[in-house]
Amino acid sequence: MERKWENISLWLKQEGMDMAFVHSTPSVFYLTRFLCHPHERLMGVFLFPEADPFLVCPNMEQARARKAGWTGQLIGYDDAQDPWVMIGEALRKRGIGRDATIAIEKESLSYARVEALTQLVPGATFTSVDARINQLRLVKSADELNILREAALIADEAVQVGLDALAIGCTEMEIVAQIELAMKKRGIREMSFPTTVLFGDNSALPHGTPGGRPLQKGDFVLFDLGVVLDGYCSDITRTFAYQEASEEQRAIYDAVLTAQVAAVEACRPGLRMGDLDLIARNLIKERGYGEYFTHRLGHGLGIDVHEYPSIHERNDDPLQTGMVFTIEPGVYVPGVGGVRIEDDVVITADGAEVLTRFPKEFQIIH
Repeated sequence: MERKWENISLWLKQEGMDMAFVHSTPSVFYLTRFLCHPHERLMGVFLFPEADPFLVCPNMEQARARKAGWTGQLIGYDDAQDPWVMIGEALRKRGIGRDATIAIEKESLSYARVEALTQLVPGATFTSVDARINQLRLVKSADELNILREAALIADEAVQVGLDALAIGCTEMEIVAQIELAMKKRGIREMSFPTTVLFGDNSALPHGTPGGRPLQKGDFVLFDLGVVLDGYCSDITRTFAYQEASEEQRAIYDAVLTAQVAAVEACRPGLRMGDLDLIARNLIKERGYGEYFTHRLGHGLGIDVHEYPSIHERNDDPLQTGMVFTIEPGVYVPGVGGVRIEDDVVITADGAEVLTRFPKEFQIIH
């Protein structure tokens, strides 16, 4: 097994830090291949510049951690035990005492757990490991890309399930149920996020919540969905017109499609992320819909459905080969409806590979 945690140990050594505590489910999975949602229970991996790491998890999860490939020290505990007592002993054996420098996931570690660490290591100085983990997760390996490709194709299938279920009078939630049932039957245990199906004026809400709104002739129908496959997420959005479309609906769709295609075609290593956003944003402005494009162009995609980086106009970072992210411009006109077209893409040596394949040309569904 590729020992990705060694990257963190090397970084600690280079930066002169004493240890790192990585606790979030996605980051632990990335570093160890152990995927566990411990709820309120403590889980995490402790890493050191020279000493061997150790993993902490509830007793009930130890077998799964071993099955995932963790061969190092494993500290298990039951619900009546305080895991910090055992952690303290393991830290002392590795020479961690007062005034140590500890790298933590500052964006998500609770204050209570920082206090617990401080009690074990008085005078500790805390720094962030978030940026380092983000950089490691930014460029996907060949194995990760293979999973993401398959997850994207399954998302394509889910859109088709939703289309096939449409009928006058059906509700948004009924279509959500059809999609998620089909995915469960296919063996998908988890969607990347709650499946979104929006009809008519509800589609003008970028993060609208599906409900009992019935489908009517002339509605926009927006699907935003994804699946989790082997710990990795896909994310696709497609928008259709049902039975008929007005000229305004066609104009909105054409503006979004033009911007989305242009952004995909512009992708290449070295391009400033902000410029990629502006390519799409400026095209939508030229069509007169600039004020209705109310979010960034896209986001990183991998273990988390939203992860680093954020593709917005002020991001000066360059695109890199192996990055996976979404390209999803949208126009949302109150009282009319909204259009969003979203693909998952990976940056290649000379451009981009589009992972989601569902057709995105304007379609009127009958």
